[in-house]
Amino acid sequence: MNYKAIVVRELPDGTFTHSIEFPELESFLPAGDVLIRVQYSSLNYKDALSFNGNKGVTKKYPHTPGIDAAGIVEESSSLLFTKGQEVIVTGFDLGMNTPGGMGEFIRVPAEWVVPLPEGLSLHEAMIIGTAGFTAAISVKKLAAQCDISSGPVVVSGATGGVGSMTVAMLAKLGYEVHAISGKETEHDFLKSLGASVIYSRDEFQQIQAKPLLPSRFAGAIDTVGGEILVNLIKSVKQEGVVTTCGSVSSIALNLTVFPFILRAVSLLGISAQNYPAEQRPSLWKLLATDFKPENLLKMYSEIQLEQVPIAVEQILKGQLKGRTVITVS
Repeated sequence: MNYKAIVVRELPDGTFTHSIEFPELESFLPAGDVLIRVQYSSLNYKDALSFNGNKGVTKKYPHTPGIDAAGIVEESSSLLFTKGQEVIVTGFDLGMNTPGGMGEFIRVPAEWVVPLPEGLSLHEAMIIGTAGFTAAISVKKLAAQCDISSGPVVVSGATGGVGSMTVAMLAKLGYEVHAISGKETEHDFLKSLGASVIYSRDEFQQIQAKPLLPSRFAGAIDTVGGEILVNLIKSVKQEGVVTTCGSVSSIALNLTVFPFILRAVSLLGISAQNYPAEQRPSLWKLLATDFKPENLLKMYSEIQLEQVPIAVEQILKGQLKGRTVITVS
């Protein structure tokens, strides 16, 4: 059986091409426990890297990107899933070296698959996707050490997928949310998500020689890394919490230990890709209930597979806001 998918190929000269193809299912997909007919996927920064041939993300081509997928079980050798069941797959190796959600079918190990929780549709699950899942891990970790009475919590990269989801989740939980963004035209969007104060990205990108800055925030959720992360760590109050999940700005962290030994700041790393399989269903249940943004249906745009190349260019240039859902089937 053949199916529709985006296929990225590496040419002999080391360049990459992409097109809509109709590969043969049995030869193109790997062995696995669960065959899923994909209804929706979403676009993430990692997908854009894979789409453009980044060997740090995808080592072997031809390949179908898409680290997110939501769909219906077509076949299952696992007793955990039955034909016709609605499911979600995010993280692990999906869309990296395993053909991903930008195709009508995926085949994956059973431990990668999560039943769609009550309170979410497949479409809503992909508005959330890996970005929302990452945001939920961050919010859950921050909330364990920083309650809503502690003071404002700031989010960097706030118009991006992870950032916008984080702002909306924190606001729903009752936090005073501040946002950092380089997009002056999107302040109304951020306020609609629940941000009460918005800072220019430039204010936090400058290198500050001082080992500590004035205490401003009870906590911070950083999605970009680099100097912004450094300045957020320096600006968090006593016993404050900072989570970090991105490196689009830089992978370097240039600071002293003073925020950690003088203010007892906690720096918590976030990894959605390797989040434990046994904990995923409970986090998705939170995303369907307490963490589900009030205005979820206003946080996304929708495209078809044919429109993915344009969207990839936009996300790499930082021109997208919120989430981008891909209708696959």
